[in-house]
Amino acid sequence: MADYVHLFIGAPPTESPVGIVEALKGISARVLFDEHPILRTMFRQGHLRSPSYHIEMVGHVSAEAIARYTWNQKLGGSGDMLPPPQ
Repeated sequence: MADYVHLFIGAPPTESPVGIVEALKGISARVLFDEHPILRTMFRQGHLRSPSYHIEMVGHVSAEAIARYTWNQKLGGSGDMLPPPQ
């Protein structure tokens, strides 16, 4: 899963999911460019990441179920649903 980041974020309904993703991607890119200036020469347009993302609302699912799902995705997404490490 080197290409993916899974985040489980709680936010008030006044916050736009798209706005949250854009802020996270923008801030993290800025930090990476600041900490590793060589990236600026590798990504001249300033685009560190793909513009795509996936958002899913999970209002009726427990936090434990989401953590278990995310952990199992790291394991390849197959087999028994194992609990995430504590």
